[in-house]
Amino acid sequence: METTRVRPRNAATLILLRDGARGLEVLIGRRGAGARFMPGRYVFPGGRVMSSDALPWCGEPGGTEARALLALKRAALRETFEETGLVVGRPADATAGGPAGSAIEHAYAARRLAPAPDLLRLVGRAITPAASPIRFHARFFLADGRHAAGELAPSEELDHVYWHALEEPPPMPMQSVTRFMLTCAIDAWKGQPAAEPPLYWHRGNRRLVRGGALVR
Repeated sequence: METTRVRPRNAATLILLRDGARGLEVLIGRRGAGARFMPGRYVFPGGRVMSSDALPWCGEPGGTEARALLALKRAALRETFEETGLVVGRPADATAGGPAGSAIEHAYAARRLAPAPDLLRLVGRAITPAASPIRFHARFFLADGRHAAGELAPSEELDHVYWHALEEPPPMPMQSVTRFMLTCAIDAWKGQPAAEPPLYWHRGNRRLVRGGALVR
């Protein structure tokens, strides 16, 4: 009997890099052992796009970016807040109105910050293998950790969250897609981004990058 393939759901992930006391650091967390997707793996904060992510947030500046892209960026920012306790933004205008009803809007207001989706830069995309019962078409965004505010706190999604110094060995276990996207983010951080954000995908058991190159 042929297995029905699951259609990938849109998702967004945020890779936060910062210049720390130990050199370049990345925000990373471990998914709980009971998680349905990538249990026990070290990942960047992120998750699926919700219908509410299509709505602008209070204090969010206007811009020219496409609505779909803005929804993805809001999802990355929201998931980062929900999973780590951090919000990413700029100092809020003193004349801005009060917060709307969502938890992340209240978090921005409490820290006197305004949402800043324009701080996020797309560095890559990945599609979960077709054989997986849970699939995502994830967009990976990069932002500077100096724009993050709040206290790091574990959550139901990530039970261990911390700033990892890149000069140290990566925490394990970590999926190859996570390592690949971290490399893409570091390249962009250093001013050497890919000409176009790569797509990481699978054909059977082969891991591929857009253009057909095998991921080592």
